[in-house]
Amino acid sequence: MENKKIVFTAPWQVEAETDVIEDGRIGKHEVLVQKKYSLISPGTELACLSGNEGWFQMPGVPGYSSVSEIIELGEEVQGFKKGDYVFHYGDHSLYSVVSASGIFLKAPSDLPLHWVPFTRMASVAMTSLRVSDIELGDHAAVTGLGLIGNMAAQLATLQGASVIGIDLSNNRLETARASGIGNTLQSGPTVQERIAEMTSGKGVSTLIDATGIPQVVREGLPWVAKYGEVVLLGSPRGEYRDNITDLLNYIHLDGHGCITFKGAHEWRYPVEPDAFVKHSLTRNSYIIFDLMKKKKLKIEPLISHIVKPEQAAQAYEGLRNDKDHYHGVLFDWS
Repeated sequence: MENKKIVFTAPWQVEAETDVIEDGRIGKHEVLVQKKYSLISPGTELACLSGNEGWFQMPGVPGYSSVSEIIELGEEVQGFKKGDYVFHYGDHSLYSVVSASGIFLKAPSDLPLHWVPFTRMASVAMTSLRVSDIELGDHAAVTGLGLIGNMAAQLATLQGASVIGIDLSNNRLETARASGIGNTLQSGPTVQERIAEMTSGKGVSTLIDATGIPQVVREGLPWVAKYGEVVLLGSPRGEYRDNITDLLNYIHLDGHGCITFKGAHEWRYPVEPDAFVKHSLTRNSYIIFDLMKKKKLKIEPLISHIVKPEQAAQAYEGLRNDKDHYHGVLFDWS
């Protein structure tokens, strides 16, 4: 069976290639799936494409969020049948053999197929809410309104916070407003003053950083209220030089706020439900399905491009150098 896939062949080199999936490769607990849509995760995939992620080996096939149709099942797979549409952590390829366990969930029949891959990004964003102390009536700020940050802001709003979305890009701010995020600020020297005005001088109780840029986190510390928290949602990347004593004083000294730092990496929670742990990636995914179906979590404003695999190089170039116009990019494998 001829397979098509997107390959990072070298730093900043993207190719659409073909190979062959041989018959008989499916294990007892595996399935063969045909992709319908897969979603680019801009932060992670551009980091991989740069060649600076040690865990990603080139040449390699990126991607980890897909909706697919089951073509063939292993002999011991239960609960699924041929023709089912499933959400899974699939890569950017037309066909793949994957495990039918873990995050391998039937896609709701009443959910648009091209929305389904966004479940992965929303699940990543949800981790920031799971670790936070956000309660009804709190003020929260989110820095970086790409896919993850936008969804974190939407979810924090649903949790009852008055959310302030912050980004350099006017287009991303417009997308945030179209997604129901009422308060938006363009990054710059007046942000601290504006936040003080919006919070009656107290600052935000929670700052969620979705940029992963250390300097952005450092610049946001004066916005945080006393005994507030900073949630690191975006994985920190890049070098930043500063006096660490000043940073530690924000954590340690009462006069600097006694701010708490929290990590929000999605893998801190188990994949499947566990009787001893409230949250899991599977539970989060089902909750996101429900929010999408009820249109409480808005997806359509996040989609900037739906492209064919042959347009992969252009798509990654846009995500790298034209962030105003490229954000939610789906590959259509039909």
